[in-house]
Amino acid sequence: MRFLPISLFFLLFGSCALQTTKDLIAEDVSEEYVVNNYFSNPEKDYVYKAKIEVYGNKFGGILIIKKLSESKHRVVFTTEFGNKLFDFLYNRDKFIKNYVVDDLDKKVIINTLKNDFKLLISEKSKVEKQFDSKEFKIFQTSENKRNHFYFFHKKSNELEKIISSSKFKEKVAILFSNMEDQCAWDIAINHKNIKLKISLKKLKK
Repeated sequence: MRFLPISLFFLLFGSCALQTTKDLIAEDVSEEYVVNNYFSNPEKDYVYKAKIEVYGNKFGGILIIKKLSESKHRVVFTTEFGNKLFDFLYNRDKFIKNYVVDDLDKKVIINTLKNDFKLLISEKSKVEKQFDSKEFKIFQTSENKRNHFYFFHKKSNELEKIISSSKFKEKVAILFSNMEDQCAWDIAINHKNIKLKISLKKLKK
């Protein structure tokens, strides 16, 4: 019986170990910053056909991401007929909600979308830890009590996914595919703890 508290401790806290870093090999940090170039060109309009599913409601339309300056990005979601669903402005750590349609204008939804798109468009973050696996080189950053893990494929050196987590649990995964000329043609944003999913497919010129 005297071993029971110790067994319970390892059962409870061992099971809470973060799955993201399971089986990864910790390495010395080799890069000061991790860089995401997918939305970094101010001369481009990044235009995607978008689907957002949130708590059983489905929204479809066009998502436009535009880098306005070194520190500013604008993210606009409209219907295919051009009616705005939301319009966000990011200026470093400052977030401005220019417009949100009533069906999406709920605090929990706005905060989630704000964090999702900030993670998506953030270009440069300070590396705190580094890991290695058979396929990926992984860099860990931290912000507002969240850890962000950037997975770069070793062969292509392209960013394939970002995992955002609390200390013990994954919260959201951003998956990139069909990369070309520093642009991801397909992006999926999947939440693990709430019913919110975003899929983006880049429109051809």
